[in-house]
Amino acid sequence: MSLTDKNWCGACYSAANCSALYCREISRPVSATFSRLFVINLFFALAIALSLALPSYAIEPGAPLQGAAQTIESGARRPKIALALGGGGTRGFAHIGVLRVLEREGIPIDFVAGTSMGAIVGSMYCAGLSADAIETKMLHKSFKHSYYTVPIPVRVALIPAFFIPRLIGYHPYDGLYVGNRFANYMNDSLPATLRDIGELKIPFCAVASNLLDGKAYSITTGNLGRAIQASAAVPELRRPVVIDDKLFVDGGIEANLPVKQAREMGADLVIAIDVDEKFDAKPQSFRKILSVGHRVINMILSKIDEEQVKAADLVVQPDVNGIHLLSSKKSDGMKAIKAGEVAAELALPEIRSRIQAATMALTP
Repeated sequence: MSLTDKNWCGACYSAANCSALYCREISRPVSATFSRLFVINLFFALAIALSLALPSYAIEPGAPLQGAAQTIESGARRPKIALALGGGGTRGFAHIGVLRVLEREGIPIDFVAGTSMGAIVGSMYCAGLSADAIETKMLHKSFKHSYYTVPIPVRVALIPAFFIPRLIGYHPYDGLYVGNRFANYMNDSLPATLRDIGELKIPFCAVASNLLDGKAYSITTGNLGRAIQASAAVPELRRPVVIDDKLFVDGGIEANLPVKQAREMGADLVIAIDVDEKFDAKPQSFRKILSVGHRVINMILSKIDEEQVKAADLVVQPDVNGIHLLSSKKSDGMKAIKAGEVAAELALPEIRSRIQAATMALTP
């Protein structure tokens, strides 16, 4: 954060809090025998002495913010910063890369709202895990196995067997996977004291869509694993999750990029991490099997995100093109993480600028 002209003392050309009163006292003629030249030289000597003794008051315009939390003027309040972590399957691994850069730069995060994969990554971060620890956990095969207890092709081949229970009167909710194992995995990944959303170190909400009324909801209380299971319950792939009187599926259906939900948590500044693909494909790209369906899903998610993107103060969009939503390849996860780091690096000047502007707006 740089100082404005009015914050500098006109007498000694040093920081205002060197005390203009002090400078005025020095500038008064002590004796009629003092010459004007002596007084001028004295002012220059004071200016040099103050600049050497108080270097912390001179901040270059481009200098990094120490945690974006330091303010120069007394009475300034640091803006409350929220992250809105969007859904996007494996592309959502990019959130880890963004978090790593924010950690390194000391930029504080006060709230996190996450949808689907954004909720998975965001919940672990709010529980106190570092970006490195989240990466290690999510790239491990145990994470994939908890989400896909049986490989998708095998599960699809067994679909006829799903009708047998229905013949004897048992009618479970629709979906290839139940999801309980994944909920347990998420809980087991955290200390027992952090398995309730209200106990997390950073306020967090998981966004899910209610099938009963077609609306998006912020889950801010209750069991963390259950909330994540609901937020990441991809329709048809995973069964809906019952919480209270609602029947939840993936939050991406209604709020794939939860900017509004992040703002409602009390944020002054919302940074959205959008992991939708960019539309720059060529005609030959759609000759592959399932390529058209893949693109249609991306089109739907981008449409859903339009209003949320406009509502964000800043949008970081990693280049995750070519990474399939449901990819289980470790290489794709690593590619997404790297894309998140690159995008966050490029966005740092704008992030600092937005934090500075928000700080000034909040200063009395």
